[in-house]
Amino acid sequence: MKTSLRTAALLACGCVLLCLAGCSRVAHYLYLRGYDHEISSATREIAASRDNPQRAAAYAKRGHAYSEKARYSRAFHLIAADEYERWFSLAIQDHDQAIALDPGSAEAYYSRGQTYYDRAFLETVVDGKSVGSAATRKAWFEPAASDFKKAVEIDSALFMGWDMLGLSHEGAGELDEAINDYTREMALNPLGRARLADAYCARGGSGPKEQDAKEQGKEKNYQAAIADYEKSIEMGATADGCSCDPYNPLLWIYTEEQRYDQGWEVVHKAQKSRKWIEPEFLEKLKKESGRSS
Repeated sequence: MKTSLRTAALLACGCVLLCLAGCSRVAHYLYLRGYDHEISSATREIAASRDNPQRAAAYAKRGHAYSEKARYSRAFHLIAADEYERWFSLAIQDHDQAIALDPGSAEAYYSRGQTYYDRAFLETVVDGKSVGSAATRKAWFEPAASDFKKAVEIDSALFMGWDMLGLSHEGAGELDEAINDYTREMALNPLGRARLADAYCARGGSGPKEQDAKEQGKEKNYQAAIADYEKSIEMGATADGCSCDPYNPLLWIYTEEQRYDQGWEVVHKAQKSRKWIEPEFLEKLKKESGRSS
């Protein structure tokens, strides 16, 4: 009886797994079919277009659909590398055609930039972490940054152009440029403030590490990081697990520098904003400052 029950349970689990796998295949199929429809629709629009701007918009639409189909398929390992290259090439050909037909269109440059960015992201980010050398990442993100830059030159009010330009510069490790981009975006869209907070935090963490500080002098090396972390907090850093955390590294620096009053200020700001503080850092501050709050 126990064997029968165990067998039944295993069969039930197997059925669930098969159902989940089947559902997953169906979901992939339906999602990709949506882009197939968009490709067909854009192809008809290209043939029916009456002027260059209209035709350019249709080419850009089809290029976006090719790009999304390629990106999604590769992200879920549904196609081989050579098939991804083929679809990506079709996307770029359409975007190039859109720009040739309507070179004054910010949207045409933005659309091609998005395709380049998506490719760069696939090539350089794994499990949320950047991979490859700084030079390699810069090479991948450069074409995207170039197109987004052209888009905002044509239309400086295109806030998503500034946003994607900032993300492209971040991807390339060019944080100074990203901060400038997000500053421009912030004047047009509230999202820029959150991007800025994250970029300042990232720049704070990109400076000399502890060993460099010991060799070159802590005061000289920590000041830029302190300024960036403080600016990140001022801009409303979320530190929610999906973004950079300025609170804990700033607390660590202030404790190392024996600037205990400022360390406690960081703790109070974190507590007020309901941000998590590393218990080990807090205990070290308590011990070295001789205070409990």
